[in-house]
Amino acid sequence: MIRFILNDQEICSDLSPGTTVLDLVRYHQNLKGTKIGCREGDCGACTILVGELVDKDIRYRTMTSCLMPLANAAGKHIVTIEGINPEDGSLTPVQQSLVDESGTQCGFCTVGFVMSLTGFCIDETEKTTEMAVSAVDGNICRCTGYKSIERAANRVLERLARSGRGNVVPDYFVAIADSLRQIRNDDGEHKRSDEPFFVGGGTDVYVQRPDVLPGIEASHLFYDEKLRSISESGEYVELGASVTVTDLLESSVMQSTFPDLYKHLKLVSSTPIRNMATLAGNFINASPIGDMTIWFLALNAEIVLNTGRSMLLRQLFLDYKKLKKKDNEFITGIRFRKPVSDVRFNFEKVCKRTYLDIATVNTAASFKIEPLPGTKWVPPALQSDDTEHRPDPLEYFITDAHIAAGGVAPIPLYLKETSSFLIGRYVNEETIKKASDIVQAEISPISDVRGSEDYKRLLMRQLFRAHFVELFRI
Repeated sequence: MIRFILNDQEICSDLSPGTTVLDLVRYHQNLKGTKIGCREGDCGACTILVGELVDKDIRYRTMTSCLMPLANAAGKHIVTIEGINPEDGSLTPVQQSLVDESGTQCGFCTVGFVMSLTGFCIDETEKTTEMAVSAVDGNICRCTGYKSIERAANRVLERLARSGRGNVVPDYFVAIADSLRQIRNDDGEHKRSDEPFFVGGGTDVYVQRPDVLPGIEASHLFYDEKLRSISESGEYVELGASVTVTDLLESSVMQSTFPDLYKHLKLVSSTPIRNMATLAGNFINASPIGDMTIWFLALNAEIVLNTGRSMLLRQLFLDYKKLKKKDNEFITGIRFRKPVSDVRFNFEKVCKRTYLDIATVNTAASFKIEPLPGTKWVPPALQSDDTEHRPDPLEYFITDAHIAAGGVAPIPLYLKETSSFLIGRYVNEETIKKASDIVQAEISPISDVRGSEDYKRLLMRQLFRAHFVELFRI
């Protein structure tokens, strides 16, 4: 039995753990407010709030219920639109804001926008205009247009500033923490199944196999506490396999390690998907354009498996969707050497849309830089925009380098030859040109729906240069 709270009611379900939460709320609980749209996590019509007990409080995050296994609802507070509607039939501040700004026409997508903005109101994210609009980045509207919805998001922000969270959600939310604690005490912590098929957040595997997964017995790892930590250990950062992209964004360890963390990770999918997508899931999916895989390849990351084996992440990928692991093995941890003051990291991505899209080509790079004797390294953030006073890039040379690229090979590609060439080279035009030629020899893109081979080669050349532009202003 899977036990959780749905809105204000405790539910004990004997449905298959692989059943999606969307199907449970619509077909088994008759809550039809949550809509069926794309069933791929793209449109946001099925957005719900998922509340998790964290210490003494509950943390709510938006998730797409079409990709969420029921197993991941165990011990959680699942909130649909019916769960935030006031009993007297009035509108919540979020709903009223959308009405005031004419932020709806057909109404099919509106539920998802309401849930996303409600999640923004009750979470701990910074309350700015940018973040209010960012809260609905996983929701698509095909008939209203987005300006009225953006105005509604701003109006929500104004209401929060005036009256706080107040009546954003019903009063019963206050008692949910105690109810979840009782469920945890009764049922204990997450218990991992012995099944050899492993599922994390489900954001890709449920897109690939939507008709099969609900009936498959699987080990669900998303809420396994042993796989969710982010910590520093000496010179390393260590991550649990079920850490999500949002966990990275909110981690003080990651924020202090990567100054451009938000800028880079904003390019990865949408808020609800970032809330669900795990690092290990991205690695094991083995997509040639997996954003987080490319990111961690450039950090020369190491993975640890449940059998005790460990390997560099780049050793995991043998061929298209073929991995150097056994069927009963899954990733338990990831670790990488923490970049220090003389290490610079950058991530670049090009897709048909700037956001919410799969990459045509993506690439990441890390460089360890040392100045020549008698010179001083100045981080790009402190460099003047005045070219007359900008440090000469010829003053620096590369003592270590790791370059990765996606969309240019059958696997997420670690550019071994390019990385080796760069070590011991000065940062200058000659180095960039020669290294770029080696990049072109290492990659093998194909023409597909995202672009031609020639286009991908051009993108890779430009994005490789972009690393130097961003990090060295060259």
